[in-house]
Amino acid sequence: MKRRRFLQLNALATAAFLTRSLNAKTRASANERLGVGIVGLGSRGFNLLDEFLVHPEVQVTAVCDVHDLHYRDRPWGTGPAMGRVPARLAVEEKYGKARKSGTYRGLMLTSDYRYVCDFDRVDVVVVATPDHWHAGCVLAALEKGKDVYCEKPVTHLFAEGQQIVEKVNSTGAVFQTGSQQRSDKLFQRAVNLVRNGVLGEISSIEVGLPPGYDQPQASIETPQPPIGLDYEMWCGPSPKLPYMRARHHRWWRGSRAYGGGVLMDWIGHHNDIVHWSLNLDKGGPTVVEAVDWSFPETDVYNTPHHYTIRCEYENGVTSTISDKNTLGTKWIGTNGWLHVTRGKITASDTRWVGKDFNPGDERVEQVISHVDNFVQNVHSRGICLAPAETAHRSITPGHLGYVSQVLQRPLKWDAEREVVVNDDEADRMLKSVDYRSNWESLLSQRSDKS
Repeated sequence: MKRRRFLQLNALATAAFLTRSLNAKTRASANERLGVGIVGLGSRGFNLLDEFLVHPEVQVTAVCDVHDLHYRDRPWGTGPAMGRVPARLAVEEKYGKARKSGTYRGLMLTSDYRYVCDFDRVDVVVVATPDHWHAGCVLAALEKGKDVYCEKPVTHLFAEGQQIVEKVNSTGAVFQTGSQQRSDKLFQRAVNLVRNGVLGEISSIEVGLPPGYDQPQASIETPQPPIGLDYEMWCGPSPKLPYMRARHHRWWRGSRAYGGGVLMDWIGHHNDIVHWSLNLDKGGPTVVEAVDWSFPETDVYNTPHHYTIRCEYENGVTSTISDKNTLGTKWIGTNGWLHVTRGKITASDTRWVGKDFNPGDERVEQVISHVDNFVQNVHSRGICLAPAETAHRSITPGHLGYVSQVLQRPLKWDAEREVVVNDDEADRMLKSVDYRSNWESLLSQRSDKS
């Protein structure tokens, strides 16, 4: 079917479907399944949609995306379809039998996240948008009394992270960040080994992340945005740069307007494991310095291709966060070394990584499903494995690294007060928020920590 005709037919179906849904605004009781609204139906959004659709204790009641239908970075019609139309079809297919039995009451379909946050049949909001939209969606959901599952990095800007932490604390909301490596048995085993002193005294840590984009990853032509995309809304609070495929679906994080590059994409995974292993979920480094950064020779992107961030911690541990390190997390101690990455764990002493090896009495929570951990804590009002403050502090060295790179000097960091010590210029730069004029109210108040 031609794209324009497809979207015209979908618009008619959507209008009727939305009307039916809005006529049934009855909030689920405590004994019923949790209503889930998902904002952002790209690749990661669909991964989460699939997980929530099969969870027996929830029902997806709303989906939201500013793009009707797309194929991420692929040509039209190739690969998995994404956007709110395919999301609606996936939900309808999954709940087909429930619709016949009357246990499924319809789906809200919208391009505006605020309708999801207002919807009575949404108990939890899942945010899987590009980074520059995380804060706006999360704060709106928290303001409406919803619990939140938000992808990492938890925010695009440092001050947004402070604001979310404060809002979660003041509302008592349950919050889970999509740093799902915490729910992986290999990363849990690695953290247990470090925490129990198997490696002896840790001296240094190597955090390996992928390199950034060195050249445009797609077309740099600047046509009109495609039919079915609300590009004004997609840009939201960030600068409205000319539309191009090279910095839209999948590749948007190459521009600082929308993301923090591959650095901020991955720091919430492997550096998160570092902080977990050092019991620094509410702490951070004392010194951060950006060194050896290089940028692509194109004005399409302004995030680093190669980068290293050096960190010092109060306990004497030093770390490097760099694309020059082997992907994953490596601890070096007085008794040897340990390295973990997705699907693989190795050590200088092979006994340590054996399934029968006992690392000691201290064990982190054994979670096998990040989504299930979130759902169970929504029911119990407990604390999730990757709460807001944990996620915010795990990526703080990345925020500081960007400031250090611009100013070309190391930064002394007071993690408790979240202040750059004796450097007002750096502190102001770190905490600056510059939204487009018509989006200034998105962050309702700036953090006044100082």
